[in-house]
Amino acid sequence: MSDTVEFYQLGGLTVILLFIAFYGGTFLVSAYIGKKRENADGYMTAGNKLGFGISAASMTATWIWAASMYASATSGYTYGISGPLHYGLWGALMILFIYPFGKRIRSVAPKAHTLAEVMHARHGRSSQLMLAGSNIVGSVISLTSNFIAGGALISLLSPFTFGQGVVGVAAGVLLYTLWSGFRASVLTDFMQVVAMLGAVVIIIPTVFLAAGGTQMFEQGAENLTPQQLNFFSSDAFLNQGAPYIAAVLAYAIGNQTIAQRLFAVREDLIKKTFVTATVGYGATVIGVGMLGVMALYLGINPAEGDLNNLIPQMASTFLAPALLGVFFIMILGSLSSTADSDLSALSSIMMADVYGKNLASKKKKPNPKRMLLVGRITMILATASGLYFASGGLNILDLLVFVGALWGALVFPVIASFYWPKVTNKAFTVSVLAALAVFIPVRFEWFPMVGATGYVFDVLSIVGIGVVLGLMAFGFFGLKPAKIVGLLAAVASAPFVLGFLHEYTVLTASLAAYAVSTLVCYFMSVRSTQNFDFDLIQERIGDYDSDSAPEPTDLPATK
Repeated sequence: MSDTVEFYQLGGLTVILLFIAFYGGTFLVSAYIGKKRENADGYMTAGNKLGFGISAASMTATWIWAASMYASATSGYTYGISGPLHYGLWGALMILFIYPFGKRIRSVAPKAHTLAEVMHARHGRSSQLMLAGSNIVGSVISLTSNFIAGGALISLLSPFTFGQGVVGVAAGVLLYTLWSGFRASVLTDFMQVVAMLGAVVIIIPTVFLAAGGTQMFEQGAENLTPQQLNFFSSDAFLNQGAPYIAAVLAYAIGNQTIAQRLFAVREDLIKKTFVTATVGYGATVIGVGMLGVMALYLGINPAEGDLNNLIPQMASTFLAPALLGVFFIMILGSLSSTADSDLSALSSIMMADVYGKNLASKKKKPNPKRMLLVGRITMILATASGLYFASGGLNILDLLVFVGALWGALVFPVIASFYWPKVTNKAFTVSVLAALAVFIPVRFEWFPMVGATGYVFDVLSIVGIGVVLGLMAFGFFGLKPAKIVGLLAAVASAPFVLGFLHEYTVLTASLAAYAVSTLVCYFMSVRSTQNFDFDLIQERIGDYDSDSAPEPTDLPATK
């Protein structure tokens, strides 16, 4: 097949009716919530007491987003059958690795609204704004990715253009999220995840059978390279799998949509919620990624040369009109569930971190009503920003890998700040800035990786490997096993990394960021005389709508 194939499109009226049914229904849910008393804490974290069903569904829906589906399919089309496995498996582990650290974070800050807010209580303003700034960048990129996915969906499956699709999706998401914030996001997530999972169970097998079933793999093998045919492809691992392994902890620490649900769920349900979401996400995203693998075997070229078009193109080619409508709702639900989470995350950052901790009067508590206004204005501005960036039609997979690597600079300083009382504000700030100063020029190839330079970054990558695997082990098993795992990982990887890994820019930049931030933070903190009392965090963070709201304070970091 080629990119000249005529695709079946839904009629303009049908698309409008589907939009009205989907976004109209979610708006009615949001309006129902909005009839109750307005509350700044509820707008940000739903009062820190969500139950298991809603929390697990919300986390699953938030991560089964259209961008993940599109990126998984892109990975399958680019790297063959191992591509979706690397994308979905390590993406699922991003969720799983949150809960051991999440339990620690909630124990020291049970009433927090954002991770950056906790960093303000732990260190001060510079660390808080640095983490909040990275969260903002990540959420805007995520929002942009979802708008791009919506535009690609509508431009291929309807008479409407990419730009019209982006605007329609943005307006629909903003419509139902603006009034009730996070509460609307989690409640509509429950509805959306049920629809998405049901649709996936029907659509993937249907496309597989319509495309020829097992004969497709027998007849289409000639369209694949040896690496794409290899289930254990080194190309797929080094370009897709390894960068995502490095990004596992980065997404857990840097993504406010995860932190928001961590602070919203009941503390005793954290493990159950995140394990359930891990399974749901992994199975769904790997399954959808197989659409890209099927396209590769069939010799299909992406419409207009844009890999973002692969999923809607496959659906349009192989699904009957009724199922195409189901598919349309599935993608609309997946992108909306994450876009509303991004808007809620951005609003909570601006409410708690920018206004609540930095712009409000230092002499009295922040005004909850004004915080709500700040949150809603943020959503409107964020939507406008997402529309602007989405107009460029960027590659979704590249955006996700970039932001995951960027957050790698924060991982060790943030995690260490919750366990090690010697970490100082200066160590946190300098280590993150140093890591970014290394990451950005390497990621964008501002200088050639040749000779001694390549070997220097190979050594940093070895350290980064030890840090990543050591931190993963630390979350589950504690400090001593983590040191052993980190050391063994670094030593075992050295013969394979030296003189070789610097050729893979994305992976090298990410691992170097981990290494530099860890080394700088450790050596700046190890001689520190600070002995932070973690009980102070609970005293400095509370609800904004009750008497337990935190009083403005410039308390020192220790008792």
